[in-house]
Amino acid sequence: MKALVYGGPGRKSWTDVPDPAIRNPGDAIVRVDTTTICGTDLHILKGDVPAVQEGRVLGHEGVGTITDVGASVTTLKPGDRVIISCIKSCGHCANCRTGLYSHCLGDEGASGIGWVFGHLIDGTQAEYVRVPYAENSLHLLPDGVSDEQAVMLSDIFPTGFEIGVQYGRVKPGDTVAVVGAGPVGLAAMATAGLYGAARIIAVDLDGNRLEQSRGFGATGTVLSSDPGWKDQVLAQTDGQGVDVAIEAVGIPATFAMCTDIVRPGGNVANVGVHGKPVELPLERLWIRNINISMGLVNANTTPMLLRLVAQKKLPAEKFATHHFSFGEFLDAYDTFGRAAETHALKVVITG
Repeated sequence: MKALVYGGPGRKSWTDVPDPAIRNPGDAIVRVDTTTICGTDLHILKGDVPAVQEGRVLGHEGVGTITDVGASVTTLKPGDRVIISCIKSCGHCANCRTGLYSHCLGDEGASGIGWVFGHLIDGTQAEYVRVPYAENSLHLLPDGVSDEQAVMLSDIFPTGFEIGVQYGRVKPGDTVAVVGAGPVGLAAMATAGLYGAARIIAVDLDGNRLEQSRGFGATGTVLSSDPGWKDQVLAQTDGQGVDVAIEAVGIPATFAMCTDIVRPGGNVANVGVHGKPVELPLERLWIRNINISMGLVNANTTPMLLRLVAQKKLPAEKFATHHFSFGEFLDAYDTFGRAAETHALKVVITG
């Protein structure tokens, strides 16, 4: 089969690799019908995720059709149309039993980590993928949900909601600032209203993304390249700062921005994938009673979010701005990697 293979920092190729096969009784083989590219894939290509070895098939998002299942799989069958979750879950370890799927202790890939696709085992940017613990790591798709809607539920929607909104403790009436209006930041904006946010402020360098953010729930926007950006944010509050600041970029400057605009007693929810250390000025934060959270998505909210997408309560289809075929994978990476120029949110790649 063909797959997008990591060749070390800065190197990738769409090339032939062996077809995946059932290894364990709980496995399924899925024909990947639709996949996409994540900012985390770009971090990998920059060398920010050293655990990814040369030769690894990249990708952790996808929608497809089951072609084969292992002997212990009874709730799924060939022909089923499914979402491939970015997080695998064995379903029975101590962490999975508490919903902490991101730290599944199952022995697939590496003990203690749930994100394995395109990281520790071969991923979804391929014609076929082997899915371990299939009954807990795949979600059946209802009629009426398109592939381009469903692929957004592999990662970005649960990540924005769980690590941004839930970990950020958004509550009714809150003012929320999202620093970074990329796909995950937009997903946080789109789901903050589920917990009653009264005001959602999008902060970004890209004026086009700020304009698009209003379609995902933003009530106000601030261009972060403006010298007065902080005053503009505070002007949309009572001058004390936002209740929740969600960091959705993954660089030191944007984390610092969040700590600068959060009010006393507020919450900073770090969602971005950081490849460099971040300074934490505890000497001024401790006295302001700031809560800081961070984490890897568990994807335990995916079934709920899928129901909302099926009922047209979440704008999943709005993320799909560019479409490519599998044979155009390298073009898709180029377009996504130059999002400021191409105005790409999510590229949808179909087999």
